[in-house]
Amino acid sequence: MRLILTALLFVGGLFFVAIGAGFLLNPATAGADFSVIPDGIIGHASLRADFTAFFVVGGGCMIWGGWKRKGDPLLVSAALFATAFIGRAVNLIVMGPYDGSWMPMLVEAAATIICLTGSRVLPHTAFTELD
Repeated sequence: MRLILTALLFVGGLFFVAIGAGFLLNPATAGADFSVIPDGIIGHASLRADFTAFFVVGGGCMIWGGWKRKGDPLLVSAALFATAFIGRAVNLIVMGPYDGSWMPMLVEAAATIICLTGSRVLPHTAFTELD
């Protein structure tokens, strides 16, 4: 079970880091895949900064947690992907569904569940108070 879980965390993390790298290297193309079109230099900078940060941190924490078999970093990934899922759910309620709206929600829900499961199964670092 732990081997499968850590493999899922690692592979999922690589998937998200690759998406983040796409935003860093070619924001216009990566943005088009997400139906986000940059408006000038500021738009490119926003896609490079914000989307790269979201996917690289989320995926990086999955890789870190899976590789080191630690549950702590997985809480960061779970928070990011759960927040994204909630944002999509709110949009679904307010704006209604669109073609393929279920796919990103499924990916975010699966990532959240895998990260929360990993956080529960894998050990956490004990924090001690500083004297």
